[in-house]
Amino acid sequence: MALFPYQEYDAVGLAGLVQKKEVTAEEIVAAAVERLERLNPKINAVIHKMYEKAKEAAAEITGEEPFAGVPMLLKDIGQEIKGEPITQGSKAFQGCLAEEDSTFVKRLRATGVIFLGVTNVPEFALMGITEPQYYGPTRNPWNTDYTPGGSSGGSAAAVAAGIVPLAGANDGGGSIRIPAAYCGLFGLKPSRGRVPAGPFFGRHWQGASVDHVLTRSVRDSALMLNLVKGYEAGAAFSPPPFDHNYLECAYQGPVHSLRIAFSTDSPIGTPVHPECREAVIKAARLLESLGHQVEEKEAPVDGGKIAECYMTMYFGEVAASLASLKEVLGRKARMDDVEPATWMLGMLGKVTSSEEWVLSLREWDTAAFQMEAFFKKYDLYMTPSTADPPSKIGAQALSPREAALARWVSRLGLIKAVKKSGYVDSLVIRSLKRTPFTQLANLAGLPAMSAPLHMTRAGLPLGVQFIAAKGREDLLYRLAGQLEQTDQWIKVEQNPLYRESSGE
Repeated sequence: MALFPYQEYDAVGLAGLVQKKEVTAEEIVAAAVERLERLNPKINAVIHKMYEKAKEAAAEITGEEPFAGVPMLLKDIGQEIKGEPITQGSKAFQGCLAEEDSTFVKRLRATGVIFLGVTNVPEFALMGITEPQYYGPTRNPWNTDYTPGGSSGGSAAAVAAGIVPLAGANDGGGSIRIPAAYCGLFGLKPSRGRVPAGPFFGRHWQGASVDHVLTRSVRDSALMLNLVKGYEAGAAFSPPPFDHNYLECAYQGPVHSLRIAFSTDSPIGTPVHPECREAVIKAARLLESLGHQVEEKEAPVDGGKIAECYMTMYFGEVAASLASLKEVLGRKARMDDVEPATWMLGMLGKVTSSEEWVLSLREWDTAAFQMEAFFKKYDLYMTPSTADPPSKIGAQALSPREAALARWVSRLGLIKAVKKSGYVDSLVIRSLKRTPFTQLANLAGLPAMSAPLHMTRAGLPLGVQFIAAKGREDLLYRLAGQLEQTDQWIKVEQNPLYRESSGE
């Protein structure tokens, strides 16, 4: 049983206890392990544990590290820990061990954090929910009948439950911001190139995906970005300019008036839930009360094209992942090696031409220049983080008919005919109608955050998204630090699992 109220501290707070020698790193790890063992069976957030290595690492903490002795979890994709499993949520990778730490993980280690384990993800991190067939669904600590979102759903659920104060995440189409929105957390996706992607790849998802963390407090996110950002030799993208001390930005005092555009309309023309709209309207009123200039104005991009380009990248990445399975399995991947939806996406990738891919990349660049022009007038762009509140577990699973379609299309070699039939257009809508707002920042390389500013009538959190110009994480942290001090900021400590103490 913990001798101090472990879950009441954020990461900076826990590190301060170690630095002042009020608590040891070993005691913090013991408290985190106790909480993980008690709560994880209820939410299935952690799928691999590293307790012995964590205890060994705790014994090496000097107390000088910025995050001395702080326990954290890493995501089961793109955040390799030497000698530990990295399965990408798929049975196809069972037994695979990382050959070395990723650069991101190396930089995390240097901060003094202690890795407790690995968190659940949807297969290949492809969904805005976390329900892989191999590990089973992760559940939302606010209500375990509902999803925590995805693809960093395991990390979000663990942080929201108070198992750890921060956890590794990455975001290629919303995978930091969506679970942050659904779990009442703060989640910031950095600009393209801000955080290293190596050494296994020079880019993740062609530069759409970036690593960072999910946190309960703004300061944990800001300090961590200070420590892990920066140049990496061999990287495909260099960090953008306008570097700042993000922690100072978040807590510098009064924020000058920002010009903020907003929209509540889906960029792909699909319905937006009234509560998601309400979250933005409430935020707009709050921003005006804080002295900011707020104007309803849509981003000057073609939302339909952004969605299509995102899916083109999606198809290609899945096809490449399936092709790479030959190195793991010792043979070509077969349909039964992965989930039906994953196989269908991979088949679509195989019949997507290089011409389509190049034209898609050109649209990424067009959107980037359009948004740079937009940010000459506005400092930030605000939208709902998602178009719908969290769904119930299983509500977004493939129907038996859809799974059967994937199998028959593969067996009969009909994927080209399926693609020409207009299936891809319907797939774009199906895949993105619940989460249509987040992909713009990924393709244009922009920093974006989800701030926990609304609670639904059903008692589930919703986030509000803010996007800034490339390299302007400082503006996001300035605003986040201000919003965090308001009554509208959702306190994650209010959820049922978080409130559970060691004696309950």
